[in-house]
Amino acid sequence: MSDPRELIIHFDQASFGFPGLIALKDISLSIYEGEFIGVIGPNGSGKTTLCRAVLGLLAPLEGHLHIFDCACSELRCHHRAKIGYLPQKGVVDRNFPVTVIEAVMMGRYGALGLFRRPRKKDYDIALDALAQVEMDSHKDTALGHLSGGQQQRVFIARALAQQPKVLILDEPTTGLDITAQHNVIELVQHLHEELKLTVLLITHDINMIRSRVDRLVLLKTRLFAAGPPADVLKPDVLHQVYGKDLVITEKDLVIVEDYHHHH
Repeated sequence: MSDPRELIIHFDQASFGFPGLIALKDISLSIYEGEFIGVIGPNGSGKTTLCRAVLGLLAPLEGHLHIFDCACSELRCHHRAKIGYLPQKGVVDRNFPVTVIEAVMMGRYGALGLFRRPRKKDYDIALDALAQVEMDSHKDTALGHLSGGQQQRVFIARALAQQPKVLILDEPTTGLDITAQHNVIELVQHLHEELKLTVLLITHDINMIRSRVDRLVLLKTRLFAAGPPADVLKPDVLHQVYGKDLVITEKDLVIVEDYHHHH
């Protein structure tokens, strides 16, 4: 039975990396419009490479990757503007002289093309993006003065200011306290429903997303599994990927190697 939704990202036996160092091998995966997908796997399993591929920063060494209806590897191609991206969180210098609204306006530049000056419409779009993440009351605050969770909301707004169809988030909860982690994941879930976005969320926190995503994609250089969370999170599949680093309790999965991220 064919899926009625539009196919927007299609990996067809695609490999990425460098000759002699393959980060993702022989991936075949179809992602449909409006899906909420969690991407999981051990450190170094190719999760960030998958992001970079969809963003057009890496062309396949073998196979094909089609995004929307385009198989080009042109970074400047118009379809790239439809992909919003939240990179792994860096530390924002407290003294970095940029306000919240200025940070979000940066998301408009990709959509503007390089030389057009921002107009009132761009400012309104940026303000609207801030309202979507409930940070519009902080528009004139210095970005460096916000908490980590608030900064993350601003960076999500910056991605939304592009008015994307696809939102890619790379480890959006890393470095945040547990309350902020839950808030960010709930925000993403809300935006997915509200804005009908296709969301690719890369995370270590399987427990936090397992009840929220439509599908999980489990990577370890190869695509180990893709499907509803209940199908992917089977002990035998997980032990193949995580080995002895995995502890399964009645309610939760504990992946031992990833503890260092939270300290």
